[in-house]
Amino acid sequence: MTELIRLTIAEAREKLRAGEFTAVELTNAYLAAIDRANPALNAYVAVTHDKARAMASASDERIAAGNGGALEGIPLGIKDLFATEGVHTQACSHVLDGFKPRYESTVSANLWADGAVMLGKLNMDEFAMGSSNETSYYGPVVNPWRRSRQTVSVMPATHMGDGGFVQAGGATASRTLDNAQLVPGGSSGGSAAAVSAFLCAGATATDTGGSIRQPAAFTGTVGIKPTYGRCSRWGIVAFASSLDQAGPIARDVRDAAILLKSMASVDAKDTTSVDRPVPDYEAALGRSVKGMKVGIPKEYRVDGMPAEIEALWQKGIAWLKDAGAEIVDISLPHTKYALPAYYIVAPAEASSNLARYDGVRYGLRVPGKDIVEMYENTRAAGFGREVKRRIMIGTYVLSAGYYDAYYLRAQKVRTLIKRDFEIAFEAGIDVILTPATPSAAFGLADEDMKADPVKMYLNDVFTVTVNMAGLPGIAVPAGLDSSGLPLGLQLIGRPFDEETLFQTAHVIEQAAGRFQPEPWW
Repeated sequence: MTELIRLTIAEAREKLRAGEFTAVELTNAYLAAIDRANPALNAYVAVTHDKARAMASASDERIAAGNGGALEGIPLGIKDLFATEGVHTQACSHVLDGFKPRYESTVSANLWADGAVMLGKLNMDEFAMGSSNETSYYGPVVNPWRRSRQTVSVMPATHMGDGGFVQAGGATASRTLDNAQLVPGGSSGGSAAAVSAFLCAGATATDTGGSIRQPAAFTGTVGIKPTYGRCSRWGIVAFASSLDQAGPIARDVRDAAILLKSMASVDAKDTTSVDRPVPDYEAALGRSVKGMKVGIPKEYRVDGMPAEIEALWQKGIAWLKDAGAEIVDISLPHTKYALPAYYIVAPAEASSNLARYDGVRYGLRVPGKDIVEMYENTRAAGFGREVKRRIMIGTYVLSAGYYDAYYLRAQKVRTLIKRDFEIAFEAGIDVILTPATPSAAFGLADEDMKADPVKMYLNDVFTVTVNMAGLPGIAVPAGLDSSGLPLGLQLIGRPFDEETLFQTAHVIEQAAGRFQPEPWW
């Protein structure tokens, strides 16, 4: 059954329709893989065995009747931030202990309407606050990748086989693996790790400052953050309402396009949802990029950027140039202010959104001598350290006397950042190419990161501008570092022009090849 879980969504979709195997067989293969590997990876916080098999059986009936949907029988993992009716939904926080909503998020409802099967709920940073998936109440997620003790050069892949990287011509590269555990990135670390480790065919995720693209880059997967408003936020536990956006993490660009087509929709229950037609993203794959203008922002060459990241960026530029694209140097002058402005806006909105968790209506309740003490005790026990830090920062910047100096000024900076992108696109730029992260995945419980939260925040240095401007961005695997760990490139597009991102990302994917971790788990 191992070969079933290695199929892409596109491959599994066609084989299910052709009757080569059933949705129940495919689902059972994934459930067996989860039972075997999840104790080591901690990617799932709840596995819905019975529900998955029931949904798969219903899919088989629809396929047999010729009524299958776009994702009929495809097993997916759902980030714990999405409300799933009657199923564990806690944003991986102690404060939401035992919460099982009586409603379904719009995004997950769209997936079920198209026939997808739910395998379970995926681990994440608590309330999506983190860049390493180490703040979860359920413990950290482990990246399925390991550092190699020797340098390996991986050629563009013609296919992938069991047990390692397959180079052009089919030769398998052998490596000696380091046992040190690595983070999968965050906050959607469970989603990225599960996809990379073949524990689901694809996964839902959310991106507030890079939480889809950064973990995708760390795990050799594809992650797209759509334009703000493209996917409904209804039924998604809120972190920062003006920044949060749902999107998929998948094994390749085609699978990400298939998933986003089903996830996206207008929704009357979400006032920020935009009423625009959802294109057939898959149809954009294979289109030529000849004549396309690709912007290269000089401000993304940050101080101390590793030479490997710069080399990967240059390689991406060369691939697109060889494909016929025109490379144009551009300037996004307010980029340097994006990270500090983000860490004012996001905590401010989080402080407001998380005020509802008081122990009165649902979740954890820690008694006190009066209601005020109950509030204090519940929130003190229910929230983790990073969430408390961001609530405190957000409350401070919104307080009387500081609102104008911090929050209002950050919103003005946000407007300038958005205008930088508008000027570039008005000048004819079709897409912008940047690195996805400033490094490959780092070690679990890295002492430098734990001691200095700002170092952790710097993982989002290349991604937060996209959220601040409400633009779409995609991370696509583009190579390996000297330790054999995946590195990604990021493409940023015009508002609601995800088609161009898929079109361009597919060109990079074809040039770079596909990568998978050694199956040590």
